[in-house]
Amino acid sequence: MSIVDNRKAFHDYFIEEKYEAGLVLEGWEVKSIRVGRVAIKEGYVQLHKGAFWLVGAHITPLASASTHVLPDPTRFRKLLLNQSEINKLIGKVERAGYTLAPLDMHYKGGRIKLSVGLARGKKLHDKRDASRERDAKREVERAMKTNRR
Repeated sequence: MSIVDNRKAFHDYFIEEKYEAGLVLEGWEVKSIRVGRVAIKEGYVQLHKGAFWLVGAHITPLASASTHVLPDPTRFRKLLLNQSEINKLIGKVERAGYTLAPLDMHYKGGRIKLSVGLARGKKLHDKRDASRERDAKREVERAMKTNRR
């Protein structure tokens, strides 16, 4: 079950591979995510000291959930991946033009997971082409729907 999607990532990048990672979260963050007070639209994944970190994702703290903790809504959150996946991604991210983008946050087995995509940036003309193809597909579907009646 999806908690939040990052549709901007599909607009800005070509997603080549997807990986599922766990997150190191604090208790107040889990409570806020369960209520749906999370935004990953501006987030990105960064490599630091041999580990991947979610940067820029905003989790709004609940007023009632964190009375004894000073919450930081945009703190760095460590991603949990297998060492073989980390090594593979480090090799690909260090190549020119590749980045890791958060795609969606979801539940799996009662845990909160983050889907991360190995992405290559789109140029402006690529975005225009994708928009043009989407509009053409919509027109065809609309024409097919009116012909059925």
